[in-house]
Amino acid sequence: MTTFFHNNAYGRNFLGNAPVWYKYTIIVFLLLNPILFLTVDPYLAGWILVLEFIFTLAMALKCYPLQPGGLLAIQAVALGMTSPSTVYHEVELGLEVILLLIFMVAGIYFIKDMLLYVFTKILVYVRSKLILSLLFSFVAAVLSAFLDALTVTAVVITIAVGFYSIYHKVASGKEFHHDHDFHDDEQVGPPNRDDLEKFRAFLRSLMMHAAVGTALGGVCTLVGEPQNIIIADRAGWDFVEFFLRMSPVTMPVLAVGLLTVIFLESTKVFGYGSKIPPSVMNIILDFDRHEDERRTKQDYARIIAQAVVALWLVIGLMLHLAAVGLIGLSIIVLATSFTGVIEEHQIGKAFEEALPFTALLVVFFAIVAVINDQGLFAPVINYVLQQEGATQVASFFVANGLLSAISDNVFVATVYIGEIQTALNNGVINRDTFDLLAVAINTGTNIPSVATPNGQAAFLFLLTSALAPLIRLSYMKMVVMALPYTITMSITGFIAAYFYLMPATQDLYEAGLITQHTESPGETGSSSHH
Repeated sequence: MTTFFHNNAYGRNFLGNAPVWYKYTIIVFLLLNPILFLTVDPYLAGWILVLEFIFTLAMALKCYPLQPGGLLAIQAVALGMTSPSTVYHEVELGLEVILLLIFMVAGIYFIKDMLLYVFTKILVYVRSKLILSLLFSFVAAVLSAFLDALTVTAVVITIAVGFYSIYHKVASGKEFHHDHDFHDDEQVGPPNRDDLEKFRAFLRSLMMHAAVGTALGGVCTLVGEPQNIIIADRAGWDFVEFFLRMSPVTMPVLAVGLLTVIFLESTKVFGYGSKIPPSVMNIILDFDRHEDERRTKQDYARIIAQAVVALWLVIGLMLHLAAVGLIGLSIIVLATSFTGVIEEHQIGKAFEEALPFTALLVVFFAIVAVINDQGLFAPVINYVLQQEGATQVASFFVANGLLSAISDNVFVATVYIGEIQTALNNGVINRDTFDLLAVAINTGTNIPSVATPNGQAAFLFLLTSALAPLIRLSYMKMVVMALPYTITMSITGFIAAYFYLMPATQDLYEAGLITQHTESPGETGSSSHH
């Protein structure tokens, strides 16, 4: 088999430059799946397929997951683990996220000059790594609460790529205005190699602080994550009520998340604490001075126009004036119209980053369709529904967290909110219990899911972005760096869900800050004060 991959043209073409052992592993997966599904147990085969897909994500730096993951998804449909119609249905449910990726990420590309300008100033004036880390985490949390986690992640990735390319260009012996391929480390001389690795570690830590920050903020509000909208719609909650109902869990978790930033940067454990090397800082300072000196009135006009477009982005998303993807399309139109980018090939570059991930996300929906059709989560769901009281609320939090770390948090939340709505309509639970469980579902799918890139679309987007290989951010590196956050945030969320959620919610009822709903969610949308 090894000789085949080395000497045969078809073998060399299969998965391109991926390692031979990796190609061999994927072939073993493809041979094993039909045997398990057709002769052993479809349920077991379904879980094996999910684990195989997670393996392709974990090895993203060896081979982009679209190809091997896509082969697994195609085989699953061919074997009957799911159907094309179910996959299409999952894509329909995820259309808003798909549009977001296609248009919003491209839209961010056209305001990158303004973003790089603002964050270069921040990096120049904020020299403390601890303060900078807290700033990245807190700003990401606030933005994610009013925008969405994927958009914020796209912004942070754009900033990090900008800083990385600046240093890499100068370290390769070129001037700021020269063209340069920052993927090629061969051009970086030996004296600069150590500083490049330290700079990568610095950027890795900032990116992880920001990525976790998007989860901290995204769980708080109706627009923060896609599943939040689904849950709020089923429960009949508006923006303010959603925030207040979640706050007994989300506010303690936010505080603990920020304290975790301080702990990690102070102790320098789990890959954190790396500071920007002085030589890199000097280059950033030189770049800032160089850009200030050469910036023309037209350049300033471009930055101001991009800032106005960014303001429209914030307002449009805060007020939920349209689907996120459609607002992203408006960003593309406005930003290109007022910055002189009008040629097709200039616009096309903006879509290079998002479209491969969009295709991967559709493959992910196919795996989710298998989870749905094979009932892989059914035993866990049934067990949790059998619990009562505070134990049931805490069980929902734990079960959602575990399943979201394996699967997709939007899918898990959709399945669970549907199950408890059915339970409410059938009289199995009352409205008070439904409200508490809805909070447990939302916080459970958002908070512990930071454990792996599988659970959070923003994490998966970061892992498969052009930035990840540049700063050597692999799947396992993300898991290790997210581990302390997973532990501290999940324990805090569990304690809040078990001991604090129910009495705190009752206090909000009595204060008249949230409403006691008397109808089943989704029937009339009306409510009366308790």
